[in-house]
Amino acid sequence: MSNVVEVSDQSFEQEVINSATPVLIDFWAPWCGPCKAIAPVVEELAGSYAGKLKVVKMNVDDNPQTPSRYGVRGIPNLILFKGGEVAEQIVGAVPRAQLVRAIDDALA
Repeated sequence: MSNVVEVSDQSFEQEVINSATPVLIDFWAPWCGPCKAIAPVVEELAGSYAGKLKVVKMNVDDNPQTPSRYGVRGIPNLILFKGGEVAEQIVGAVPRAQLVRAIDDALA
């Protein structure tokens, strides 16, 4: 059972901006190799931070509005939202430790 929710341009506002808990959104595409490489890490973090952090994914091919709104030019691109605002943005398939550090800072 996955803790990662798929969001769209239509559900973004409700799922991310209006979320009571901080949200990590993973902008990805099916053809993106680094996106596939980082997916298991994102999935695992969703499990370890369950209840403290909401983790969602958005396919940039199917949902062009939100990525362009946040200047997403390269994927994978992970943005941490806290209180509806961007707290941190991480581009590329980064090591797990870097993601954990960013999440812990946002949750602090």
